[in-house]
Amino acid sequence: MTRKRRRLYFVLGGLALLGLAVGLTLSALNDNLVFFYGPSDLYAQHIPPGRLVRIGGLVAAGSVKHEADGSTLDFTITDGRKSVPVTYRGTVPDLFREGQGVVVEGRLTPSGDFKATTLLAKHDERYMPPEVVDALKKAGRWQEGENGKPVPLAPPATGANP
Repeated sequence: MTRKRRRLYFVLGGLALLGLAVGLTLSALNDNLVFFYGPSDLYAQHIPPGRLVRIGGLVAAGSVKHEADGSTLDFTITDGRKSVPVTYRGTVPDLFREGQGVVVEGRLTPSGDFKATTLLAKHDERYMPPEVVDALKKAGRWQEGENGKPVPLAPPATGANP
């Protein structure tokens, strides 16, 4: 075997190992990536059922229902244009209520419902996760308040007009 051929095999072997390392790294990252969507984005992107995602928006008024088992909560997240029904089983944060910003992490079911494994509620009267703010701005449900502080607009009322 000539010196040139040995060098070629060494370079090709190194490239194969590098390709394998990159492939394994990307595979590991893909399993840990959790993308954030607003309700409108979730339907526009056609996310396949079973994929781990985060959804953020406002808890729709009149949508919160506690199941008889005491640990299951059904509610709807909305961005003013689209809504996603959510089922969450677990401890509900004290600050969770209708009309407030939330972020849930979980998986979309084949029926279009969302099974949440994590529920995050905003922690004070001024803070809202940046992803939720962006989703509300895209939906036109956000305005700047006094002193430049952002203020979410109330979701549109449902039901008959007076």
